Amino acid sequence: MTEVSSLTGRLLVATPALADPNFDRTVVLLLDHDEEGSLGVVLNRPTLVEVGEILAPWAGLAGEPDVVFQGGPVSLDSALGVAVIPGDDGPLGWRRVHGAIGLVDLDTPPQLLAATLGSLRIFAGYAGWGPGQLETELTDGAWYVVDSEPGDVSAPRPEKLWRAVLRRQRSQLAMIASYPDDPSLN
Repeated sequence: MTEVSSLTGRLLVATPALADPNFDRTVVLLLDHDEEGSLGVVLNRPTLVEVGEILAPWAGLAGEPDVVFQGGPVSLDSALGVAVIPGDDGPLGWRRVHGAIGLVDLDTPPQLLAATLGSLRIFAGYAGWGPGQLETELTDGAWYVVDSEPGDVSAPRPEKLWRAVLRRQRSQLAMIASYPDDPSLN
């Protein structure tokens, strides 16, 4: 088997050609990517459920909008916390994924992390791919792979993230940001 170059910490941006409605115009932060598969969370699918309704102790620490995000179609009954913590060392209850971005152990008392959190977002479920599955989708042109920025995790207007991430690219991808929602109406 060929070695997989890790995309952990990078963003998958759905191409307009991606036909799966679970991922239409999504931006996925890859939290893990290796030869055993991939795991990420959709950054731009807020729900109407407030964080306090399901994880009351974390409600005051979650960024705006203070709602749970649908992290993907897998395990919607589970929760993941993704936080940005600046600096070299992270606190107990936080595991660095890439740069300042990391996973929060939601069983940790929130007060242990409160002073160091730059931002926190709670996700219900995740996006997952088996071995080689994501690589096949990349080859098929379903995703653009771009660098993430810490602010992507806590974008205050998540509904605009797809266009914003594409627009900041220094390539032809920036033009894709203006692609119409429904090309047949163009």
